[in-house]
Amino acid sequence: RPAPRQLACRDRSLCVGREPLLVGILNLTDDSFFDGGRYVGFDAAINQAERMVSEGAAMIDIGGQSTRPGYQEIGAAEEIAKVVPVIGELLKRVAVPLSIDTYKPEVARAALEVGAHVLNDVHGLQGNPELARLAAEFRCPVIVMHQEAGFPESQGDTIKKMKAFFTRSMEIAGQAGVPRDNLIIDPGIGFAKAHKQNLEILARLSDLKALGCPLLLGASRKSVIGNVLSLPPSERLEGTLATTALAVWQGVDFLRVHDVLANARVVKMIEAIRHFSHS
Repeated sequence: RPAPRQLACRDRSLCVGREPLLVGILNLTDDSFFDGGRYVGFDAAINQAERMVSEGAAMIDIGGQSTRPGYQEIGAAEEIAKVVPVIGELLKRVAVPLSIDTYKPEVARAALEVGAHVLNDVHGLQGNPELARLAAEFRCPVIVMHQEAGFPESQGDTIKKMKAFFTRSMEIAGQAGVPRDNLIIDPGIGFAKAHKQNLEILARLSDLKALGCPLLLGASRKSVIGNVLSLPPSERLEGTLATTALAVWQGVDFLRVHDVLANARVVKMIEAIRHFSHS
């Protein structure tokens, strides 16, 4: 791994590079593919976030709009009503940074104004340029995810094409005034990708480290695991843990997961072996 550094997340910070950091997923949605409806209630959402932090989450990623295949878009006002009260309460209860998972500028602004620390954009700042300007205004890190129309049908080197996408995202960020040090890249497993592309990306995560930004993997319980194991989301924990082990071995910096405790144990075990192998 590169030398550890502090990533400023507004009034909080993360040490990136010392060890992989777990990002707990908090879906305040009715229709997310795995836990839709489970944490819609305010108390249930707060309790789940506190539980994930106690289990080892270094950041909580909060979303009010599902982005699963075939999702139904909700209005910005409804999304704001879901996420802002939860963010406001969690700011008083947990010490870790809070990320807002949205592609809508109105939602991003509302979340950042109440105190969210990180912006997570599933369109990699290429869907709406206003998100890059918001990240610059609030001086917050951005998780830049790969999602590209026509990608499943495209030919050629998968990783090379993804690097070109991320380079465009970096240019958009830079033009808006977002420092490169504030970018975290996410290969977007399961987003507009063929099954073989997902597998190839998982096998070549270390190639994306050449971009020089911290790397986040979000493969938790996704369809690439279901396709291999022929299992529904509720039975994909072991497959998720396999992707976590592989990612840690390849130097991934962040792991976005539903099941924090189980993943934390895998991270600790793989890191112990990895450090020994490099000593």
